[in-house]
Amino acid sequence: MTLEWEQLLVDSADPVALGRWWAEALGWVVVDESPEEYEIRPAPDRLPGLLFARGPDAKTVKNRLHLDFRPVDQEAEVTRLLALGARHADVGQTGDEPWVVLQDPEGNEFCVLAPRKS
Repeated sequence: MTLEWEQLLVDSADPVALGRWWAEALGWVVVDESPEEYEIRPAPDRLPGLLFARGPDAKTVKNRLHLDFRPVDQEAEVTRLLALGARHADVGQTGDEPWVVLQDPEGNEFCVLAPRKS
């Protein structure tokens, strides 16, 4: 196969601010920084990355694609992300799911999953 996943593009009202938020949330490095595009990666030479680009439209509905993260300690990670500026999100969950749905500062949903069971 010749395809390599390079990055996920995220439309943003403020690419720099949102890119910086995600870089801090994930502990990733900045590999390209401009007012219109801001790219972060796990390490300078590791893929895939997240590329934040200025988008013309504000977010109005639930994302059709979102990121899932599996931390070692879900409660501690949710607390840390909320302190960074994430917010709880209601996407129709019933309340007994083993994940927590959050939104980044621009309203993009993502999930913090429970640790894997041994």
